[in-house]
This record gives sequence, structure tokens and C-alpha cells, in this order.
Amino acid sequence: MKINFGSRKEVLSHVEKYMLKMMPTYLKPIDTNWQPSDFLPDSTSESFYQDIKILKENAKDLSYDLVAVLIGDTITEEALPTYESWLMTMDNISRDEESGWVKWNRSWTAEENRHGDLLNKYLYLSGRVDMRQMEISTQYLIADGFDIGTGHDPYRNFVYTSFQELATNISHRRVASLAKKDGDVLLSKMCGVIAADELRHAKAYKDFMSKIFEVDPNEAMIAFEDMMRKKIVMPAHFLREMGLKIGQTFGHFTDAAQRLGVYTAVDYVEIMQQLIEEWKIDSMKELNEAGEKARDYIMNLPDRLLRVAERMKNPTMDYKFSWINA
Repeated sequence: MKINFGSRKEVLSHVEKYMLKMMPTYLKPIDTNWQPSDFLPDSTSESFYQDIKILKENAKDLSYDLVAVLIGDTITEEALPTYESWLMTMDNISRDEESGWVKWNRSWTAEENRHGDLLNKYLYLSGRVDMRQMEISTQYLIADGFDIGTGHDPYRNFVYTSFQELATNISHRRVASLAKKDGDVLLSKMCGVIAADELRHAKAYKDFMSKIFEVDPNEAMIAFEDMMRKKIVMPAHFLREMGLKIGQTFGHFTDAAQRLGVYTAVDYVEIMQQLIEEWKIDSMKELNEAGEKARDYIMNLPDRLLRVAERMKNPTMDYKFSWINA
């Protein structure tokens, strides 16, 4: 039976209670969760230097594009201060310390924080990276912030995070496969566990958005449509290197990902189709005229974007990143 809520604040209060209830399902206990040190050479071990030597040897054969994508992924993960603070600026949410929004935000951030820590230390030990240049790009990305088109609307936020977590799952999973192919089994394992986290988080955000669709279908549909019209931009779309303007490096990073097949325009369309199925957009009832119009746009969009994606040419490699040492 559909519950009628009089305001967005009531809808969000309803969803926040559900977020609290579902946290044990979508987040793992800290004491037993994996940590970066589980995968990296142990500095207290007598074999530490030998282990680093092996790590560096295995990283030597990673392709240039793969290293570029891995660095871009790492910088994206390292910009967590931006994402956490952004989540706390949403309208109509409770900022009570025990609320579902605050508890989820902090716990999700804590899990995600391990990703950047792990990849950063791996890249440092690999000997393939000019760490100072990479660190400059990371500081720029945090300082520059981002504008992802959600404004301060939680509905648009959940659409964005549902999409984005699926995209990062794909990216890390495919980097894992390519690393294994290039002979770096350790990096493959690292990216594999990160991808698993991202998939679990995607399931959470999709579930939270489903609850909004259940109680406020028209506004949820309009939010989904609006995000699809704007196009989902990646969190690192302001990515830049030293001496460049905001966003100038991001296009080269996405070109490398497209060349490798790590994340492509077709993937974008398939994620959209997955969300349409997950949220049962086609069969949703009780929509008003604006909701129906929004649904029509959403349902027609994947085929249109797929035709565009199929005509896209694979970008050629004509750029050298300041991050890559060798």
C-alpha cells in the first residue's frame, strides 16, 4: 500500500530510517573488513625489500594507458573529502548524529577511503609514477571541488550515486582483468576487491532510490530524467595537471579508458538500461502528466545514445601525462 507523504522532508525521513536498517547489509564490519596492508608489502617483514622488488618487476609490463587510467582512478578515489562534504549539503536531510544520512555518509566514506590508500601506496612502490605530479593533481581536484548537476537535491543525488558506483565497479573490474593479463596478479586482486565494494555500494544507492520511487514516483521520475538530460559526469571531470586549466586532463584520461575498453560510451548506455530495469520505470504507476513525460524521455534515451556510441571512433593516443615516470 502506497504511503502518501506531504513533503520531501517526510520522504527523506522515511528513507533515512530504511538506510539505518540496511547499513549492515550494504557495509561490512570494520574489524573484519580488508585493509590496504593486507595486500601491500609488510614493512616489518625481513622480506620487505624483496617484496617491493617483485612488485616493481610485475608493474613494469603494465601498458601506458593502463597506468594512466589507474592513476586517474586513484586520484578520483583520493578526492573523498569533496564527496563527503557534498553529501552533507543536501536539502531536507537530517543532520542529527544518529540519523540514517549522517551514519551512512560517514560509514560509506570510511569504506571508500581504503581504495585510495591502497592504490596510492601501490603506485608509489611501483616506480612507474611521478608521485609529486600525481599528488598535485589530487590536491587540485579536492581544491577545485565539482559540479555534478545534482544541486542540493537528495533525489538527484541518489540517481547520480547509483549510476556512478556502477561505473566505478566496471572501471576497477576491467583494470583488474587487464592487470592480470599484463602479469600483475597483485594489482588485479587489489582492483578486484575495490570493484566488489563499489558494486555493493551501487546496490545500496539503487535500493535507496527505489524507496523514493515507491513513495514519491513523480518527483523521483523527474529527478531521473533531469540527470539523464544533463548526462552523468564523472567525479573527476575537473581533473587537471600542474599548469593546466580545470578539466583539461580529464578528456585525455577518458580517452585512455575508452581505448582500453575500461569504460566506454556503450557502458554508459548499459548502466542507464540497468537502472531503468532496476527501478521498473516502464511499469511504474500513479504518474501524473509531468511524470509520464519524464518517463517517455528516459525510455527513449538508451536507443538514441547507443546509436551515437556505435558511431564513435576510438581515440588515438597522442598525449603524455606528467604523472607517468616510465
